[in-house]
Amino acid sequence: MLKYILKRLLHMIPILLGITLISFAVIHLAPGKPTDLMLQLNPKVDFEAREKLNRIYGFDKPLYVQYLNWMKKLSRLDFGKSFIDNRPVIEKIRERLPITIFINVLAMTTIFLLSIPIGIKSAVRRGSVFDKTTTVFVFLGFAAPSFWLGLLLMSFFGVRLGILPVSGIASLDFENFSTLGKIADVSKHLILPVAVASIGGLAGVSRYMRQSMLNVISQDYIKTARAKGLPEKTVIYKHALRNALLPIITILGLSIPGLISGSVILETIFSIPGMGRLMVESVFTRDYNVIMAGLVISALLTLIGNLIADIAYVHADPRIRYKR
Repeated sequence: MLKYILKRLLHMIPILLGITLISFAVIHLAPGKPTDLMLQLNPKVDFEAREKLNRIYGFDKPLYVQYLNWMKKLSRLDFGKSFIDNRPVIEKIRERLPITIFINVLAMTTIFLLSIPIGIKSAVRRGSVFDKTTTVFVFLGFAAPSFWLGLLLMSFFGVRLGILPVSGIASLDFENFSTLGKIADVSKHLILPVAVASIGGLAGVSRYMRQSMLNVISQDYIKTARAKGLPEKTVIYKHALRNALLPIITILGLSIPGLISGSVILETIFSIPGMGRLMVESVFTRDYNVIMAGLVISALLTLIGNLIADIAYVHADPRIRYKR
């Protein structure tokens, strides 16, 4: 297993290099440069000043030279400095990334803890009141856009009832709270964002789990297990569940890169200073270094997610073996 993991990690290197090369080229093909935004506030800047600024930041060099210079910095885990505030990119990411990961991990945990039992129960009790009721709620979860749902929950719980905060992750006087008060304050701020992030995923994963379980319990080996007189719980949770989890493992692997990309709308609605908002702001300001840092992290999460899913397959289904 260790040999397989090391082999996969080595294969990630050329893939990651290819992703960075394509991303770097696409970003620089877009019209405009970061220096253009710097000079917009001063229309009297002449052509020579613009060219001097481009030389300072290296934009006068060929694209492949710019990419090689960027790769040299990346090899030292240096993403450069932001063109907006001249701060190191790694510092900005260090401030934003933990918030985004924490919220999305809470949401993913909520999704899988709730959706798997719901899907199993819906499949086992196919056609029951529970199955029909959850189906209705699932379609509502699919149909409700996350931004609309977020605004609706903010209006009801935050404005009308006034029991939950509607923006940020902490109160203005957060520093004056006790330790328990700080935990309670952050928890209250996270209820609505985690709920909004969970509803759509809960609807999808529960349906995948239901359909996968229906396919498995119709197999001959499940009928044989029941014919032997095994308890229903043993048949469902020991024999059927492991095979039914394979599609869910795939979804879990694909959900890991969404820790950043899926947070854009959520962080914008609730004014959360996370990685998603940082990426959007960087795109609008053409902050190349921050954009590339975000893309590298997203690509790395994608590759790691695929690796985790492949490893989990083996533990869920003994018929799958590593290729040595």
